[in-house]
Amino acid sequence: MVFSSVSFLFYFLPAFLICYFAVPGLRAKNLVLLAFSLVFYAWGGLANVVVLAVSIVANYFFALLIDTRLERWRLRMLGLAVAANLAGLIAFKYAGFLAENLNLLLPEGAQLPVVHPALPLGISFFTFHAISYLVDVYRHKARANGRFEEIAVYITMFPQLVAGPIVRYSTIAHRIRARRTTLGRVSAGLRIFVIGLSWKVLIADEVAPIVSAVFDSTSTPNLGEAWLGVSAYALQIYFDFGGYSNMAIGLALAMGLKFPRNFNLPYGALSITDFWRRWHMSLSSWFRDYVYIPLGGNRRGHVSTAVNLWTVFLLCGLWHGASWTFVIWGVHHGTFLVLERTRLGAMLRESPRLVRHAYVLLVVLTSWVWFRANSLPDALDLFAGLAGLNGAGPLSVNLITELTPMAVTVMVLAWPLAMFGLPQPGARRLATKLRLALYGAVDTVVVALLFGLCVLSVGAATYSPFLYFRF
Repeated sequence: MVFSSVSFLFYFLPAFLICYFAVPGLRAKNLVLLAFSLVFYAWGGLANVVVLAVSIVANYFFALLIDTRLERWRLRMLGLAVAANLAGLIAFKYAGFLAENLNLLLPEGAQLPVVHPALPLGISFFTFHAISYLVDVYRHKARANGRFEEIAVYITMFPQLVAGPIVRYSTIAHRIRARRTTLGRVSAGLRIFVIGLSWKVLIADEVAPIVSAVFDSTSTPNLGEAWLGVSAYALQIYFDFGGYSNMAIGLALAMGLKFPRNFNLPYGALSITDFWRRWHMSLSSWFRDYVYIPLGGNRRGHVSTAVNLWTVFLLCGLWHGASWTFVIWGVHHGTFLVLERTRLGAMLRESPRLVRHAYVLLVVLTSWVWFRANSLPDALDLFAGLAGLNGAGPLSVNLITELTPMAVTVMVLAWPLAMFGLPQPGARRLATKLRLALYGAVDTVVVALLFGLCVLSVGAATYSPFLYFRF
């Protein structure tokens, strides 16, 4: 089930909101949230629920064992718990990839069986949620929670269960046990949800056919096709994943919860370092606090810092998928983060803003080639197209078919929105109350119009899952 579907918008969400606000008491609301979250997750297959349930039960008891006074025991249990979580992730997500690559080194008679088990939905996200809980308990940032249903709610909350943002237990524990919902929060949350829905339905899904025409249907894209495809994919992945994050944040706010912001106009960044402070912020901060800083961060000299950055982004690439293209994508970003700690970073800071914007867009757009390409040869073909090595002829018939007036208009309007956001309300000379009233009225009309357009689009469109569901 996806947020941008008829089943969710017209059946699941209304039923959940009615039940959630109808029951008295926070513990009853948590049980309603847990029940609906399990139904939401089971929609993708009952086998997924078994894996999720094992993770919840195991991490509930692991946390209780870690939360003791015996320091040596605590560290051993933390190591065992983290290893168990990573073992489950590796078994489902990387077993086939590891076997394929080991078989390249093994003699023919000693080949390993290559098995690609069905990937449980959102396993990368709920595994990282669980690890953050365990580490926060070990670091005394949170106490192990003895109420099983509250830990189950934390891991299974359907807004963030399958595609984030990654919510740390220490930042949300108090709201799971004590939160307050108001009409204002519900209204604000649903507005944020509609904005996220419009990002997904009206922008990301609109440019998706252009992306598919270039990456999936064109073997050797020429100069125009390659740049058009990469530009469309940059918009698709931002408004698709950013839209999901906004919907999750909005739904959480309506329930009285607070999820961290996940995007902050990343394409408007002035360096790759700045880009990663704005893109998938919950993931980048997770790797910073649980991997980069424990490795030593930038405290042990330039060489160690470079190695730590490359290690983090190698793991970040692998987290996204078991493929060499994702590994190279991580190394691509890690390399520029390292370079920005050299003279290049100083030169960038002294450059005009236009040059810095162009540099970031060039680095990020080329990185998306690795991220989206179906294979290494496909990525190299696309890079050849970007460099003009495949010629600069007319666009293919498949691509021209997808370049509808609506798609072109969306691309033209979406880039300024992605880089700089919406203009802030002006009219400073008006009295504050009048300005807020006018802005609120316009905002209400716009949100209602966007929701109506989304409903029409969802009703007419085919199934369109979020891109990050695959991770």
